[in-house]
Amino acid sequence: MKNRRLKKGINSSTFLLMITIILFFTMYIAGMIIYSDNGFAKPQMFLNLLISNAGLIVIGCGMTLVMITGGIDISVGSVTALVCMSAAYVMENKGCNIYVAVAISIVLGGVFGIVQGYLIAYLDIQPFIVTLAGMFFGRGMTAVISTDMISIKNELFLKWANCKIYLPFGSVNRKGVYQQAYIYPTVIIALAIVIILSFALKYTKFGRRLYAIGGNQQSALMMGLNIRKTKMQAYILNGFLTGIGGFLFCLNSCAGFVEQAKGMEMDGISAAVIGGTLLSGGVGTVIGTLFGVLIKGTISCLITTQGTLSSWWVRIVLSALLCFFIVLQSVLSSSKKKNSR
Repeated sequence: MKNRRLKKGINSSTFLLMITIILFFTMYIAGMIIYSDNGFAKPQMFLNLLISNAGLIVIGCGMTLVMITGGIDISVGSVTALVCMSAAYVMENKGCNIYVAVAISIVLGGVFGIVQGYLIAYLDIQPFIVTLAGMFFGRGMTAVISTDMISIKNELFLKWANCKIYLPFGSVNRKGVYQQAYIYPTVIIALAIVIILSFALKYTKFGRRLYAIGGNQQSALMMGLNIRKTKMQAYILNGFLTGIGGFLFCLNSCAGFVEQAKGMEMDGISAAVIGGTLLSGGVGTVIGTLFGVLIKGTISCLITTQGTLSSWWVRIVLSALLCFFIVLQSVLSSSKKKNSR
């Protein structure tokens, strides 16, 4: 009886999430031990992971939603660049305030979500092809706005970008000076979105529909679920999240340029996969994606702290981890099929 309950409680999704969480803590604790003299063990180092990856966390959450349905979106990096460039352009060249820039960012993401969602859900075009076109279009439109980098000097924007929220703990630096730990509002926004989406996926009809469609589209159709509408909703929500994540990314970079956020789509996909989201759909959590982003950030910090390795080693290690989790997913999927026979 206990074994049955254990098997029921530890499904493939839970197992993958557990591996991701264990991997993150193992890597981070190893970094704290090896690079303790470089400040890796200080709480601010962990908070810096959240600060520098707040935009990616939100974008990764949107990616998780569409991947649960069995889809994918490789346009998010280009949309992020377009959002940053548009926000920078309207504030610096048109004299608009930051609220207009925020609205434009969210609307841009929403438009991409609506158009791509319609083409995928209602015209049955492959998600990879649609979002590939979106990737080229977004990057091209970024260059149309400006081929030069636009640095944002808007006072209110810089105030938002540099706003620190101090926490009731800290650490002592090498000079013996106590430094209070802090985060930025971008971290609170990102974590709030993770919590809201985690609740929505687990406890709402919308979340259950996403899992049902990704798990078995034919069965979902026989259950009377509106597959087209649900897919459309997933891509629209993904678009809005990309717009929000893009603006959070802009708050971190304080500029817009053509090559910005290059490769972010791969970072979002890898974070979701490492976090336990199946490429075939039906399995995944935004909590897992959060830890996937943290793993990517930890790898980057470890290599930067080490000092002698090229930054390309971040991509190499990340690709190796991605391959490991894809193979693990394949093994678990095969094992599940054998047990169901």
